[in-house]
Amino acid sequence: MARSIGKNRWALFLLILSGIVVGSFIGHLVRKVDFLSWLDYGIDFAIGNPDGSSIISLDLGALAIHFGLRIKITIASVLGAIASVFIYKKL
Repeated sequence: MARSIGKNRWALFLLILSGIVVGSFIGHLVRKVDFLSWLDYGIDFAIGNPDGSSIISLDLGALAIHFGLRIKITIASVLGAIASVFIYKKL
């Protein structure tokens, strides 16, 4: 079978993921700068408490599984994702 010619979707996914991480990192760095603190404004989505104190646990005696998920979406992470899509289109 022939592969379709075009851009790789995995590359786009990894680029968006790295844009979110870099954007979140930048937002975290500038959170105490007065005129840039708005970049760290966001909302938490979590399974369990957002502070991580309560997670889902399954204890089967010999096997214990602990699962928790926390996603913090900030303005900086959204801007990072948008910037990564523009970078991808320029490649």
